Amino acid sequence: MTMRPIRIIGDAVLRTRAEPVTDFGPTLRELVTDLMDTLLGAPGRAGVAAPQIGVSARVFVYDADGHRGHVVNPVLRVDDTDTDTDDEGCLSLPGLRFATPRAHHATVDGVDQHGRPITVTGTGFLARALQHETDHLDGRLYVDTLRGDTRRQALREIRAARWTRR
Repeated sequence: MTMRPIRIIGDAVLRTRAEPVTDFGPTLRELVTDLMDTLLGAPGRAGVAAPQIGVSARVFVYDADGHRGHVVNPVLRVDDTDTDTDDEGCLSLPGLRFATPRAHHATVDGVDQHGRPITVTGTGFLARALQHETDHLDGRLYVDTLRGDTRRQALREIRAARWTRR
């Protein structure tokens, strides 16, 4: 089991669009395994994206609502006419949770670690996880979606967090 350290907000890899995967060899399979090991060993988890362990690759793993898997080179589709607002957290912002609006329904099209096409569709928590992890691959964190007082509170708590003082 290889759990990799999670990168924390402030690390440039979290703010950079991840590179598409073009090589479907053993290095990718090792990355998917390390991502899943990291996810399963993390507290309060729903997914981990490659940039969160310092790898610029469009890959994430998820474990939400009884569904577990991975997606390589995902393309997200959402119907944002039906949204939910629920507390959301992130391993890259440890200990923080904020009410975050997300589409209630989401679909991700991509491929698996062998290059075979896959589609993952979810509602509720799974849809939230798919959106959250895809955002990571585009260099976005969930706090970027927050607005108004919630955003101001999040930014205050990030600045005050023990992990921001190195």
